Amino acid sequence: MKISKFLMLSFSMLVLVGCEDELDLNNPNSMTAVEYWSNEEQAIAGVNAAYTNLLNDGYYMRMTPALTDGRADDFRADSPWPDLGQVSNFTILPTSGPITWMWETYYQQVFRTNQVLANVPDIEMDQDVKDRVLGQAYFLRGLAYFHLAINYQRVPVILTPAQSEADYYQPTASEEELWAQIVSDFSSAQELLPVDYQSVSGPDRGQLGRATKGAATGFLGKTYLYMEEWSSAAEEFRKLIEGPELNNYSLMDDYADNFSPFSENNAESLFEVQFATPDQVGGTVKNYGGNPQNDWMQVSSVGHTYAQDGFGYSDFLPTRWIYNEYNEEDPVDAEVDPRLLVSIASYEPEANSTTVYGGVEWPHAPDAIYPRKYTHDGYGFETESQGGVELSGINYRLMRYADVLLMYAEALNEMGQTQEAYQYINDVRNRANLPDLEEVKPNLSQEEMRDQIAHERALELSMESIRFHDIVRWGWLYDDEKLALLRERDSEFETWRPGKEYLPIPQSELDVNPNAEPNSAN
Repeated sequence: MKISKFLMLSFSMLVLVGCEDELDLNNPNSMTAVEYWSNEEQAIAGVNAAYTNLLNDGYYMRMTPALTDGRADDFRADSPWPDLGQVSNFTILPTSGPITWMWETYYQQVFRTNQVLANVPDIEMDQDVKDRVLGQAYFLRGLAYFHLAINYQRVPVILTPAQSEADYYQPTASEEELWAQIVSDFSSAQELLPVDYQSVSGPDRGQLGRATKGAATGFLGKTYLYMEEWSSAAEEFRKLIEGPELNNYSLMDDYADNFSPFSENNAESLFEVQFATPDQVGGTVKNYGGNPQNDWMQVSSVGHTYAQDGFGYSDFLPTRWIYNEYNEEDPVDAEVDPRLLVSIASYEPEANSTTVYGGVEWPHAPDAIYPRKYTHDGYGFETESQGGVELSGINYRLMRYADVLLMYAEALNEMGQTQEAYQYINDVRNRANLPDLEEVKPNLSQEEMRDQIAHERALELSMESIRFHDIVRWGWLYDDEKLALLRERDSEFETWRPGKEYLPIPQSELDVNPNAEPNSAN
């Protein structure tokens, strides 16, 4: 039974009031912003509205995972949809629909969180509930700007609701300003959010899926990691590992639990997007794009997009490199790294893995490989998306404790504490029954450990919207040796050109905002 979802789409749509007298009309069926923000219930509904953007096609319903995974060396496009292939081979145009949908939904979340942050402080309500509402708004705004930064490089930073026409045409901020704002938002969220919602009092008590202090800490640490502020990153990750307040996360015994519909919001998860099927939460209209509406479904399309031929679209395939990388390891008392069979659907008689979905005998060529992670394959279902098309209810995990451990190891290594990094890598390897790294590769240099961490992150986090951004922040695309490796692993990198690691600023934005600047991908 899937846990109860709190992200219902029943929120009031606010009306913008024109400045000219002849346009200064109120819709009698809707509230104005001034009328709306008046009580605790509306404050909570306002922040709930900011969560719903995560369910949008441009965000984690489909395009953010698909267009991120597709650019990495562990995934390649296999789709008749030109945009997916063009993003994957770095030739996408600024007129592309999918990259515009991503841009729009990130800024929808900015718009909604700005409303919360501007209006909720003046509402008379329980102070603890108010702090939690504001903390969630800071977290979600930081998350939106984090995605804008890693995907679009330089963007306008908007921190207040528009008050005049001029406010709609904000200039592009510098990268330094953008990343500083992300740090500020996650830091504010960290101060205001609770450790969990089980021990709070108020209408949000017990509501799983809301942002917590741990989630804000994890993303603050990750932000510092991207900024190469290693000691600050390590400090945040250490809070999650050593505590005392936040060390309530742990690795699940079974790696597959991190992608299962039956073990969501588990001990390893710091934050995940809450999806659900219509029979669980209702909805009649697919949540593809635009502003979320009351009749929207809350389904994910990732499963059907990634699912193998005969069960879904098969828009992407794992590269042969990542498959072989799993087989580079020699697990203790096992034929293959157990993460391989969770991440990739492949024919493995030696590991007694010769069927798919509800026991169907392997229906493909013996050497074919397909994505399995975030599909229903392996969890007892006979079809993908519960028998429908794009109807998955599997939550998308944005950050796991395994990622925290590996990021902490990376920060330690960059600080010159290479020997100390072994412990946290081994924590992750132990679950996969891999031999102790200190025994098989003792006394690695800092540079050797960098390559080892890249290997560990590839195996643990493949096809989780992480790998490509790792490649970018490590500078591999501007390192001739590493770029040659990427091109060997995935021929789509042959058409990469400097600056094309980012998605171009949508042409529609450049057309309407004279102060917006193109980026290196335009």
